[in-house]
Amino acid sequence: MTRDSDFKDVVRARMAETGEGYAAARAALEGTRSPRREVYEAARAEQERLVGRLFADGRIARVPAKRKVRAAVLLEVVRRFERGRVYSEREVNDVLLGVHEDFAYLRRELVNYRYLEREDGRYRTAAQAPERAAVERQEIPAWEAHWLPGFLADHVR
Repeated sequence: MTRDSDFKDVVRARMAETGEGYAAARAALEGTRSPRREVYEAARAEQERLVGRLFADGRIARVPAKRKVRAAVLLEVVRRFERGRVYSEREVNDVLLGVHEDFAYLRRELVNYRYLEREDGRYRTAAQAPERAAVERQEIPAWEAHWLPGFLADHVR
């Protein structure tokens, strides 16, 4: 059994895409250093590089100004939300206060980047990974394309 929860999410995304069972999907992804696995690992390394120095004890000292780094931080932050759960604005704020004191800015950015959906004062993780225009893809870390679909795959409305 794989212990890497991010890789498990990628395996689950492949299962949903191909209809394979867990073991077959995992074997296909692990392979003998498959190009897809290498791309996944490179994207993960980039994500860790972008956010690794910013988080201390689960918090960030400042919200990054560079969009790519900010998006990488937001991908880390969205992990704190349960897929499919509906949150009140107060609950979202409480989660975000655990990351940074400017919870309103983080909340807006999570919605703007389409990681959270907002409707009638209620929030939930997005039903699926957002489709990005070419201009947006330049400002989003590669990790989003590898990790986010798997994270959202178990989303329940």
